[in-house]
Amino acid sequence: MKTVTPRIPNKLLAALPPGSYRRLRSGLEPVALQFGDVLYEAGRRMRHVYFPGDSLVSLLTLVNGHLALEVGMVGREGLVGLPLALGRTVSPIRALVQGAGGAMRMTSARFSREMRKTPPLRQGVYRYADALLAQVSQTAACNRFHQVEQRLARWLLMTRDRVRSDEFRLTQEFLAHMLGVRRVGVTRAAASLQDRKLIEYSRGSIRILDGKALEAAACECYRIVRDKHDGVKK
Repeated sequence: MKTVTPRIPNKLLAALPPGSYRRLRSGLEPVALQFGDVLYEAGRRMRHVYFPGDSLVSLLTLVNGHLALEVGMVGREGLVGLPLALGRTVSPIRALVQGAGGAMRMTSARFSREMRKTPPLRQGVYRYADALLAQVSQTAACNRFHQVEQRLARWLLMTRDRVRSDEFRLTQEFLAHMLGVRRVGVTRAAASLQDRKLIEYSRGSIRILDGKALEAAACECYRIVRDKHDGVKK
């Protein structure tokens, strides 16, 4: 009888050689992340690293203790807790679950040991770090130079790619925080995309109706970040 290898939802873990993954497996714990869970607070110790499966986590920068702006998002392509790979134990950002789902987590102490002892993990994490840095840099430029409608289209497409669904629940207030704009700006941008039949928005639920047209409506930042993350797998 042929042995079936269980599917590994997280791409970074799935890309490891079988022997390396077996080494890590005893230190991985499955967890269910709920919408609104705060995995890290800025200025506090990171006790675990998280490898999302079908969950989605926003990385938020804070000003005066208030939610300010999303600077990055992490889904099945990477991990939450990257500063631990660089020897830092205190989080510089807030990590907020914006898409409920499963993840695997590992204690920060075990992760630090495995980074030293498991070269394939170290190489994969550093490749992902390069891609995430590109995402953060591109997001900063996008928030400064592009129109809200373009930014909203980019954000919806990036979310779709990570949750692998054309439909997800989001409030306009939440989107306003993510994009760093006033709620009225999100309302107008969402209405414009809906009038063009690119999305359907109702009572906190957004459904992408035409992915290709939405890509055309987004700024080039979406394609730049997507191509960079795709390159991590190569």
